[in-house]
Amino acid sequence: MRPTIMEINKKTFISNINKIKKYVKNKELMPIIKANGYGTHINKELDILNMFNIVGVAIIDEAIDIRKTGYKKDIFVLNQPSIQDIPEIIKYNITIGISELTFIKELIKYNEMIKVHLEIETGMNRTGIKPKDLDSVLSLLTKHKNIIIEGVYTHLSSADNDKKYTLEQLDIFKKCVDKVKKQIPNIKYIHSSASNGLMNFPEDVSNLVRPGLIMYGYETFPGSCKIINVKPISVLKTKITYLKTVEPNSSISYSRKFISKKNMTVATIPIGYADGLRRSLTNTGYVVINKQKAPIIGTVCMDSCMIDVTNIPNVKVGTDVYIWDNKIVTLDDIAEQCNTINYEILCGISDRVRRIFK
Repeated sequence: MRPTIMEINKKTFISNINKIKKYVKNKELMPIIKANGYGTHINKELDILNMFNIVGVAIIDEAIDIRKTGYKKDIFVLNQPSIQDIPEIIKYNITIGISELTFIKELIKYNEMIKVHLEIETGMNRTGIKPKDLDSVLSLLTKHKNIIIEGVYTHLSSADNDKKYTLEQLDIFKKCVDKVKKQIPNIKYIHSSASNGLMNFPEDVSNLVRPGLIMYGYETFPGSCKIINVKPISVLKTKITYLKTVEPNSSISYSRKFISKKNMTVATIPIGYADGLRRSLTNTGYVVINKQKAPIIGTVCMDSCMIDVTNIPNVKVGTDVYIWDNKIVTLDDIAEQCNTINYEILCGISDRVRRIFK
C-alpha cells in the first residue's frame, strides 16, 4: 500500500479534550469536526464521537456521514442549510442553525419536528438574525410547535486579536439571549465561543463551547497552546521510494527550477500537491529524515517530490520521511512558508492520504 499516511493519536486527542473540559469548567463541549475533523478523519471514529452529547459540523452531508457512522446523539449544523436539504434534515434527525426568514418559513411548512438553534448576528456579518429582527422571528417560530428552539448562538469574528470588539459582540449577544429566555426560559444550549473565544473570553453567558483546531493540538493564535497545554495529534509521513545520485548541472523536476551545483543524493517521496503538499513549497520547504531537516528541491509534482538527502546519514529506500513531525518541522512552519494558516494546511490533506489511528 502507498506509504503516505497521516497518523492520528487518539489518546492525545482525548487528553486534549480533558484539558479543555478542565479549562471551561462547567460548560459543555460541542467538538467541531467539520471538514473531516479538520483533515484528521477523527469524525469517523465512533468511540470518540460517543464521548459527546452533541457534535458540530458545517454542512448537511457531513452530518449524514456521522449519522451513518452510528452516532445517535445530537448533530448540529453550524451554517443554515439550503431549502433543498430539509427532507434530509428530517430523515436523519439533524439539528440546524437558522438565520434567514425565507428558510424558516419553508421549514415551518413541513410540519415535522425539527430542532434548531437561532444564530444571532453580532458583528461577524456573515449570516445570522439581526437583533432588531429577533422579536419577529421568535414570534413566528413559537407559533409552530414543530420547531423546537434548543439553542441560541453567535460567531465571534476577532476573539484572537480584538478584545474591545469581541466584548461588544458578547454584549449584543447577551441582550439577545435575555430576550430569547423570556420566551424560552429553559433553552438548552447557549454558545458563542470557538477555540479563541473559550480561551480568551471564558466569562460569558454561554453554557456550551465549540472547540475546533485546539482539540487537534495546534495553535489558533501565537501562544494559545500555553493557555491550554494541548499537544498535536497528527503527523504526516511517507517513505523514500527512490534514490539517485546526480551530477552538477542536473535539473530536478518540472520547469528546471532547481539545477544542481555539485554531486548530490536525491530522494523521491510519494507525496505531491494532489495529496495536499503545496506547490509553493517548491525549493523552499523542508521535510524531516532521520531527525534532520532535508530541503524539498525542484517543483512539487502532483504525486511526488524530490528531496536533497546529500547530508543525511543512513538514508535508503524505505526510510521514513516526515512532512511534519511537530518538533523539527511543525504545521505552523509549513503554513508560514505557504503564506497561509495552519488550519488550511491540515484541512487540505486529501483523501488519497490514508489516516492511521493509534
